[in-house]
Amino acid sequence: MQASLLAALARFPQELRAHYALIPTVHARFRPESWDGIPSERFDPLGQLWHVRDIELTGYHVRFRRTLEEDAPVLADIDSYALAEARGTRGPAELALAEFEAARAQTVAMLAALTPQQLARPAMFEGFGPVTVRGLMHLLCSHDHQHLSGLQWLACRIDAATSRNDAPERRTA
Repeated sequence: MQASLLAALARFPQELRAHYALIPTVHARFRPESWDGIPSERFDPLGQLWHVRDIELTGYHVRFRRTLEEDAPVLADIDSYALAEARGTRGPAELALAEFEAARAQTVAMLAALTPQQLARPAMFEGFGPVTVRGLMHLLCSHDHQHLSGLQWLACRIDAATSRNDAPERRTA
């Protein structure tokens, strides 16, 4: 189980890059008329990348470190929207992807070196409940999947919006 979980975490940067490549460049900042049904946070495609990067560094790096170094810490839940607003305008997709890839490589290297005892270290995750280091790994993997799904959802909305705009007008006689 540990090997497949680490492999999934290690593979995610390439999957994120591939899913983002499905978004036409002109739609990097696309915002749908309605966000109903989006399986991730309500960020435009480029915002999805920056969010994943931010949560890796500000969220999971801190959560893993604290759980490994402190006795049963209480881990903060992060308001993703407040974090994004505080960060302001960001750079291009390639910068977000490169910074995320480097951060995820650090995460995977750190997790791969842990002992079974370290993987079982407990914490309390605010708004979620009790977790272990291993549990945090599962949550991170789940978070990854939410954002791949979010990009697919956005690609669907972009396709629908651009198809509507490209369709010839229907005329009635």
